[in-house]
Amino acid sequence: MPPEKMASFGAQAPLGRPAQPDAIAPSYVFLASEQLSSYYSGQVLTPVGGEAKPG
Repeated sequence: MPPEKMASFGAQAPLGRPAQPDAIAPSYVFLASEQLSSYYSGQVLTPVGGEAKPG
């Protein structure tokens, strides 16, 4: 990514910054855990930085 775009990267997110790996990691752990996610089907996890997505 060009350096001039780095300063505004993530600014469009509701929290005004890009996600950090530890902010979205719980979604991956949840999906990878058969015990936690085995009953879920067709769900979409949206770690979107504070914005609720209807659905």
